[in-house]
Amino acid sequence: MAARGFSTTVSKGLRELRVHMSQGSVSSKGLRDFIGQAYPGLKQAHPGLPILIREASGVDAQIIARFERGRERKIVVDDMTAGDVEQRFRALVAGDK
Repeated sequence: MAARGFSTTVSKGLRELRVHMSQGSVSSKGLRDFIGQAYPGLKQAHPGLPILIREASGVDAQIIARFERGRERKIVVDDMTAGDVEQRFRALVAGDK
């Protein structure tokens, strides 16, 4: 589940990624695992893209993508596996809709 291919799947209009998750919650485990595996490759492929990771207890596991012209899309990934999170993440950052 390395971040290979992110350079071709990330929309050119993507301006920022925000990740919200709980530090120890079981419902955030898939997102924590995904970020741990994908972040280095994603940051290497897109060094200028701000990726903000926020941890707080009791929050929903979610990823928010901000695109050009202030458009935002959000996905909630509570109780998903890292593989499921990756699949949803790829669709989110493609920015087709």
